[in-house]
Amino acid sequence: MAEVTLHHVKKSYGPVTVIEDLQLDIEDEEFMVLVGPSGCGKSTALRMIAGLEEVTGGTIEIGDRVVNDVPPKDRDIAMVFQSYALYPHMSVRENLEFGLKIRKTPKAERDRRVGEAAEILGLTPLLARKPKELSGGQRQRVALGRAIVRKPAVFLFDEPLSNLDAKLRVQMRAEISKLQKRLATTTVYVTHDQVEAMTMGHRIAVMNAGRLQQLGTPLEVYDRPANLFVASFIGTPPMNLVPAVLRDGGATIAASGFALPVPAALRAAISGGRDGRKVVLGVRPENLREGNTGVTGDKTAGAVGIAGTVEFVEPLGHEVIVHTKVGDELLVAKLDPHRAPAMGDPIALAVDLAALHLFDAETGERLG
Repeated sequence: MAEVTLHHVKKSYGPVTVIEDLQLDIEDEEFMVLVGPSGCGKSTALRMIAGLEEVTGGTIEIGDRVVNDVPPKDRDIAMVFQSYALYPHMSVRENLEFGLKIRKTPKAERDRRVGEAAEILGLTPLLARKPKELSGGQRQRVALGRAIVRKPAVFLFDEPLSNLDAKLRVQMRAEISKLQKRLATTTVYVTHDQVEAMTMGHRIAVMNAGRLQQLGTPLEVYDRPANLFVASFIGTPPMNLVPAVLRDGGATIAASGFALPVPAALRAAISGGRDGRKVVLGVRPENLREGNTGVTGDKTAGAVGIAGTVEFVEPLGHEVIVHTKVGDELLVAKLDPHRAPAMGDPIALAVDLAALHLFDAETGERLG
C-alpha cells in the first residue's frame, strides 16, 4: 500500500513562502495530477515528496511512515524529470540497469527487470543504442523504463512531456496513462498543461500562488470550478468571465450590452440578492451557439439570444473559435466550422442558461 499524504505542508525560503498549508491525500494506485501556472508551487510539492526539498512545516507520509527526515534513496520512490537525465556514454540497457547496479541487485534479477521494462515500453530493439541515437520520445521512454525497473511504491513525474512536440506529447500521454493502469502504482504527476491534467488524472489538484484551489475529478473541476482562478485556468479556450450586477431582486443578471434571466438552479445561491450586487458571470465557449432567438430570446427553451459583432475567427478544422464583441465585453464561442461567420459580421449567440456559472466579485468564490 502506498498512499501519499501531505499534512498541512509548508515550504518557505527565508521570508518567501512558496507553499502555504497544503493538505492533500493521494490514494493507493491513484493517478494524481498537480496542475497550475509556473511558480504555483506544484514542482516544489513534488520535490518535497521525493525528499529533494526540505519541509518547512507539516508532515509528509508515504504508506504508513512519516518521511520528512528520510533520505530520497530510502523513500521507495522513482522520479522522472523534465530533462531525460540519461547517461550519454551508456547504452539504453546500461541506463536502465544503472540504479539496480548501485543497489547491488543480482544480475539475473537485473536482466529480468530490464527485459520486462523494455518489453512494456517497446525498447527491446534499442537496448544497444546510446541516447544520442534515439528520438525524443524514445529517450523519454528510457527515462520511464529506468523508473519502472525500480518497482517503486510511488512514481513522481515532473513535467516529463514539456520537451516533446505536440504530436509526441499526445502519444506519450496515452502511453503513460496505460502504463500507470497496467502497473497500478501510485503516481503523482506535475504539469502546467491543463489538457494533460484533464486527460490523464484520476483526480487533479489545481494550485495557484502556493495554495490548493480545488481538488476533484477532471469533470468535477471542469463542471463546477470552485473559484474564478479555476474557471479561467481549466478549459480551452477558457471560460468567458463577465463582470455583471444583479437586478430585479436577483432575477436578472445585467452585464455590459446584455442581460440574462437567472436560471432556477442559481436563484437559491443568490437568494435575497440585492439589486446592484456585483458578480461575475461565467459561460463556457461550448455553451454559446449561433442562434436566431433575438435579443430577448426564447426563455422557455432554456436559451437566450444576445447580439454582437464578430471580432476575430480562428478556424481549427473540427470547430471554429469565434470572438464576438457584445457591448463592452468580448465573448468566445465554439461554433460549427461549416457555418463560420466572417470578421465584422453581426451575429446572434444563444446562451445556454442551464450552463451559467456565478462567482462573487469580491471573493472570487463560486456561488451555488
